[in-house]
Amino acid sequence: MNEGVMTKTSAVAVFNGRRVLVWGAIALFMVCMPLIFKQSFALSMLSQMGIAIIFALSYNMLLGQTGLLSFGHAVYYGLAAFICAHTLNTMAAGKFNIPVTLLPLVGGVSGLVFGILLGYVTTRRAGTPFAMISLGIAELVAASALMFPAFFGGEGGIATNRQIGQAWHGLSYGPQIQVYYLIAGWCFICMIAMYALTQTPLGRIANAVRDNPERARFVGYDPTRVRYLMLCLAAFFAGVAGALGTINYEIVTAENVGVTASGNVLIMAFIGGVGYFFGPVIGAVLVTFLQSALSSYTQAWLLYFGLFFVIMVMFAPGGIASLVMVHAPAWRERLMMRLVPSYALIVRETMPANEAATPGPAWPAPITIASYAVIDVSPLTLPVEASTYATPAAPDRRRRRKWVAQPLSRRSGCGVRGGRGAGRGR
Repeated sequence: MNEGVMTKTSAVAVFNGRRVLVWGAIALFMVCMPLIFKQSFALSMLSQMGIAIIFALSYNMLLGQTGLLSFGHAVYYGLAAFICAHTLNTMAAGKFNIPVTLLPLVGGVSGLVFGILLGYVTTRRAGTPFAMISLGIAELVAASALMFPAFFGGEGGIATNRQIGQAWHGLSYGPQIQVYYLIAGWCFICMIAMYALTQTPLGRIANAVRDNPERARFVGYDPTRVRYLMLCLAAFFAGVAGALGTINYEIVTAENVGVTASGNVLIMAFIGGVGYFFGPVIGAVLVTFLQSALSSYTQAWLLYFGLFFVIMVMFAPGGIASLVMVHAPAWRERLMMRLVPSYALIVRETMPANEAATPGPAWPAPITIASYAVIDVSPLTLPVEASTYATPAAPDRRRRRKWVAQPLSRRSGCGVRGGRGAGRGR
């Protein structure tokens, strides 16, 4: 009886009216994108973004939901891609035939099998041991790619052809537009499935294991078993992404199972924000755009990409999603326009200027209650020590910047430090 109620509650949480509108808007957005960006380069980049979204969301099932930092998640992506490449070549030889549209299921099952085999070893420990074991597994598979050329194809990899057999309902997947819609369809299905998983009892217990494994064990759940199940499911979705990558690129190399690919998906999830479901989606889109677009303008794009990652780690460790969600209360209360002058002032203060020639705006006198000043940026109102800030008659550049940024930084987790007494008044 309780299980039925929990399942019904999870289904209602995923498919209520508001979320149905959101998912409908996402589906409409995916359908309309090729109608807006018709260039072949844009279609290719959109296809890569769809693959990266599935891959990043599958990784976030480990890092964001279960608290497992993995340096070898590309193993499941790459091995499933190799399985799908051999499947396509076998289909081309006429030994058996399945629709290319359903090939991502082959990749998902392959990733699940490897997750069952390797996850039993890696999930025995959590934290740093899990990260080191996953790194060792990744290095082991990457070294095997050159030792077993019959399966991995050596340095040249395995080439294949997605246009095999008869067209299935008129889809030969020769034109890139057909490949894009195939990737978009599977991306939409996987996004719904992974979001629905977060609303299930397994997803909730995975959050509990992430936050406090000892308490989860105390109430009767085995943290090792929960980690194992989540890794297997994450490997399944990573395998789907690997199969779509095989269809899109028509070649699979040893780089697909290397540490570089694992680090790439880690950066996607971290930049987007592992604390929110849509965070890895933002990171996947942004990183793919930088890799595809920025690399065509300069050869030093990795330098700029590295600087951007360092800035995100230092000043917004919660990712881009945290910067978006900190403004949600202001959007709901229709107070976003009140923050625009403050952000404009921050931009002005970071630029070198002659303050004598361009005096700053008049500052409102804070309302003092005892020794604290209430900064009225409702609903982001926070009490802060009044002595930290300058008086209206003598504004100071450094303190004035704190007056604007500190209330938002406390909500978003950004690295803006306050002065004396910055941690008081909570």
